[in-house]
Amino acid sequence: MPALYIGHGAPPLLDDPVWSGQLKAWAADLPRPKAILIVSAHWESAPLMLSATAPGTPLIYDFGGFAPRYYDERYETPDASALAARVAAMMPDTEPVHQHATRGLDHGAWVPLKIMYPEGDIPVLQMSMPTHDPGRLLEIGRRLRPLRDEGVLVIGSGFLTHGLPFLKEFRIEATAPGWSKDFDAWAGEALARGDVDTLASYRDLAPGMPYAHPTVEHYTPLFVTLGAATDPTVPGEQRIEGYWMGLSKRSLQVA
Repeated sequence: MPALYIGHGAPPLLDDPVWSGQLKAWAADLPRPKAILIVSAHWESAPLMLSATAPGTPLIYDFGGFAPRYYDERYETPDASALAARVAAMMPDTEPVHQHATRGLDHGAWVPLKIMYPEGDIPVLQMSMPTHDPGRLLEIGRRLRPLRDEGVLVIGSGFLTHGLPFLKEFRIEATAPGWSKDFDAWAGEALARGDVDTLASYRDLAPGMPYAHPTVEHYTPLFVTLGAATDPTVPGEQRIEGYWMGLSKRSLQVA
């Protein structure tokens, strides 16, 4: 399996024919996963934690202000306990793992997966981000790399730009602000070069900061994905580009 970095969008993504169509087509091009391990921007927690593994674990509706029907969405996936045990065994003693017995999938996981794998018949496990340090996240991704040979799809789920406080209009087709375009172009060029060092130095080098990422949790899942690559310096394939509500939906696939 490859490893992916995707923009996950808010619940209205479920009704967007353009972006949802891109995600569906992408999933159709991939080998069918035996299981999915996803790191979402919406679970920042240390020590490293794993979500509940029971079949049909309830979702987390970690958003507000949307239509009531989004709070009735379901995504009842199969037992993921085998994957949880495998992930825990892959981590070193310096990276303790806590099994969170009641924590369901948040919208950074279930919204894109409901589009990509709508049947909900693949085990899904969510892993928290215990840090935003690129080096440490690259190492976590490196340890997860063998899962790909076992048929597990590893996904970092974020948004390449996420300056929500600085958006002036909330329409899917809204024009992207300059800071979003600038950061997106910078990141796209660095990804095309396989320049991990530049990507990791985003605080100092990236144009559009801090507006593109006033907080960085939507950017840093990228480093788990890059760490899971066979060689993080080999440029991956940028499968989705463009903007959604002015935010970059640029997404990456690495081998």
